[in-house]
Amino acid sequence: MTFPVTEHTVKTARHTTGYLACGAKDAPLLIFVHGWPELSRSWRHQLPAFAALGFRCVAPDMRGYGRSSTYTRYEDFAQEDIVADMMELLSALGRDKAVWIGHDWGSSVVWNIAAHHPDKTVGVASLCVPYLSGGSTVDQRLALVDRSVYPEDLYPVGQWDYHLFYEESFDKAQADFEANIHNLVKVLFRKGDPAKVGKPAATAGVRKAGGWFGGGACPDVPRDGDVITEQDLEAYTAALEHNGFFGPNAWYMNRKANGDYAKRAQNGGKLTMPVLFLHGDYDTTCETVRSKFADPMRRDCSDLTEVIVKSGHWMAQERPVEVNAALALWLATKLPHYWQS
Repeated sequence: MTFPVTEHTVKTARHTTGYLACGAKDAPLLIFVHGWPELSRSWRHQLPAFAALGFRCVAPDMRGYGRSSTYTRYEDFAQEDIVADMMELLSALGRDKAVWIGHDWGSSVVWNIAAHHPDKTVGVASLCVPYLSGGSTVDQRLALVDRSVYPEDLYPVGQWDYHLFYEESFDKAQADFEANIHNLVKVLFRKGDPAKVGKPAATAGVRKAGGWFGGGACPDVPRDGDVITEQDLEAYTAALEHNGFFGPNAWYMNRKANGDYAKRAQNGGKLTMPVLFLHGDYDTTCETVRSKFADPMRRDCSDLTEVIVKSGHWMAQERPVEVNAALALWLATKLPHYWQS
């Protein structure tokens, strides 16, 4: 049976969340949480597939994106507020729990939901970004940097240099991205390149270069049809032009608040529910296959399943069949009673 993907909105006194939904309204709930700088549309390959398998699938536009509210202060994009958005969404859907699936910054959100609201979490899955119980901040990531790729004298904070560029040069980062969003989307949404594995990611040299593109304009490159269609390109461009990059970039500006929030997690940050982690084999920034980046997750998740996907960072869009297969197998083996509920 095929289900249409439909648009919806939840409005509360504190926030508005636009979201996509697909599948029978009373079916077991999966909530898909996108990252930077994406949209609910990023899950377009997953929503109908899992609806057909018997789930209610929901993908929100996160705070600062698409049809959801955006704000003018950095602190309004802290993880604690974003998790509260998701709790309001869950309540508006008339549910008390879900399987939470995240990618990139959306991974941080679903990890935080699992850590702070385990009673709302049947299971949690993350694409590319592993769980750090101390908070997914530069401070927590530093000891996990692969110094064989990022010698400390050349790359003091490894591939996470760009996080500090936002903190030190926020206005420039925003202006550079907004100067030509159409070109930016084409530059960002590209498939993984195995030839770049084991070499420093471009994100490691942003401050030294004076900006994301060497301090200059975003280059004009061909659209990568293996990741996005022309229609996807136009949709991302329109949404990012409408909202701008203050909100998306402000997610990076709450290092202390997010670290403090992590300290208040339940169970000391240990996760006992079923967890799935999908490694991007060619994701050079979120490199988890050859580095220690995923080690703390293995310590803190007692029911962890790991799968390596031959993809770059935009895994759900680049390799949807492999991602869907891994998610479906995990749901079938780890959460069979939820699937049948």
